[in-house]
Amino acid sequence: MRFGPVARGLLSYIPILDGVLPSKTGGHTESASYCYGVWLKHLTLLRAHGLPAMPHTVAELGPGESLGVGLCALLSGANHYAGLDVIAHSYPERNQLILNELIKLFQSRAPNPDKGWPEFSSYLDERLFPSHILTEAVLQESLRPERIEGIRRAVTVPMPNAPITAEYKAPWFDPRIIEPGTVDLVVSHSVLEHVVDLPSTYRALYQWVRPGGWMSHQIDFKSHGLTTRWNGYRTCSERLWDITLGKRPFMINRQPASVHLRLIREAGFRVVTHQQYMRKDGIRRDELAPRWRDISEEDLNCSGMYVIATK
Repeated sequence: MRFGPVARGLLSYIPILDGVLPSKTGGHTESASYCYGVWLKHLTLLRAHGLPAMPHTVAELGPGESLGVGLCALLSGANHYAGLDVIAHSYPERNQLILNELIKLFQSRAPNPDKGWPEFSSYLDERLFPSHILTEAVLQESLRPERIEGIRRAVTVPMPNAPITAEYKAPWFDPRIIEPGTVDLVVSHSVLEHVVDLPSTYRALYQWVRPGGWMSHQIDFKSHGLTTRWNGYRTCSERLWDITLGKRPFMINRQPASVHLRLIREAGFRVVTHQQYMRKDGIRRDELAPRWRDISEEDLNCSGMYVIATK
């Protein structure tokens, strides 16, 4: 375990210090290009695995410091978006700036900016754009000036009953925050590894998603800089981990891929597809802390998972 995260956990017990210590909470969502790439990935892989049409209502777990991914969904033709977060990062000026950049990316049919993983370029056209989904007809409709103005209003002055909506919902832990059976698609990107109560979260997702609805999640099982090796957190004793966590409400939950898949199915979803990114450069089995000694080889070596499921 690195010294910095342990010290940060200890200092979290001192309120006057905890309040002034820096903390990174926004991921990369302050970048329009990043949000554009994330949305193209999820949309393209969803269509490749059976999503029949553009979702009407989209919810995102953990949008961070902007609604960029949700704005991409609206510019693609969705009408309603909810960003579900622990804290409502209400930055309308930032969202307007990102919206302006995203409009240019969609109008130019900009190529996918980051190959990343899972790799999905085989589904894109020669420009690395999903023109089979975002056709000229679709974009002519979704990028109409009147519609863009509606998206702009939704970001600036949220109105729940407007034809186009974009809003934060926080804290989102209460399943009643969204009306049951009203969401066509839930997406998350490097978020579910931070959620404390995974069983309740997947049950809430099942409640929100309409019958026939979908969800698409990319989950990162690396240490997020807490340890020198990507899965080194599995060498930590529970005592050391508790000290590192401190009084912070969340960090990473350390749950492996098999637990996520089991909880998704137990909530009632059908797993349509999942891909796992395997690595052999992590810790050895003889280094595992007692809690993890029975972990499977697959879970031990899985550094990331992408999963699509439907209700």
